[in-house]
Amino acid sequence: MISKLLKITIYAFIFCIVAGTSAYFTLSIIIKGEETVVIPDLVGKDIVYALEVLTDLGVNIKVKGSEYSIDIPKNHVVSQDPGPGAMIKEGRDVRIVFSKGEEQILMPNLKGLSVQQATIILDENDLNVNMISKVSHESVDENMIIAQSPAPGTRVKRKMNADLLISTGPLPVFYSQPDFTGIRLEDAVLLIEQKGLVPGNISSIYKPDVPQNVVVRQNPLAGYAVKMKSRVDLVINRTPDAKHKSIDLKSINGVKLFRHKTGFGFLKKHIRIDLNIYNQSYCILDQFVKPNEELWVSVPNQTEATLLLYENDELVITEMYDSW
Repeated sequence: MISKLLKITIYAFIFCIVAGTSAYFTLSIIIKGEETVVIPDLVGKDIVYALEVLTDLGVNIKVKGSEYSIDIPKNHVVSQDPGPGAMIKEGRDVRIVFSKGEEQILMPNLKGLSVQQATIILDENDLNVNMISKVSHESVDENMIIAQSPAPGTRVKRKMNADLLISTGPLPVFYSQPDFTGIRLEDAVLLIEQKGLVPGNISSIYKPDVPQNVVVRQNPLAGYAVKMKSRVDLVINRTPDAKHKSIDLKSINGVKLFRHKTGFGFLKKHIRIDLNIYNQSYCILDQFVKPNEELWVSVPNQTEATLLLYENDELVITEMYDSW
């Protein structure tokens, strides 16, 4: 009985040795069948370059994080694991840490830039816009940066906020509003433009003791403080039964047609036609026209309107239309 048990024990021991040996050689063959690669030195290399190299080697790149570095530029590798020269199998991971650049940088010069340009530059340097203040300035254009804090060239930490002082342009210059009453409409429009103002709404009333087409009221009133490019609204005198006498005027399908023919010459002329109607001013034509070319524009016949035609930015025709 004892000899039989001993034989079984010996057979079991021999089986374990054979099985273990077979497993060892089988695993060795499998391991040896996998290709190994040598990891290059990636420290100081651009992260895109590192990604391309490791991909070509058949290993995976894992980003462990980022840190500030005085010596390593932003978006370059600070450290790697495994290190340079290590041999690993294909498909294994290589862990890297990339640089966020220096924690302290020089504050860029933002003077003379727009807020949009400054915001882009600050963002590229990992800085932020904090407070924006505005003030008038005689020599700095509107919306351009006059000053900044911190000053240009100052060493600052990333993520720091910058305060900007923005120009609103020169202080507006005010003038005393001229008196346009008692002047014919076409002369008043010319005078308004000569003064650097803008013709506004043109309406009419009837005063029997005042000549026709003469300005009887204006807004703003004479003597008021006005800025350059301010609008001037005019009220002129028109008889209730006044009819337009221009031979260039026709009525077709409920509209009045205004016709204008450019003069002879060799160069195109810049023609602009403004229409004051319903207490609003509209630009109804603005284009360059060949010499000796005829233009037609329609004017609604249900209300009073004033048509102003400019040739090369000079007022050449003022037409008043009554409702039919």
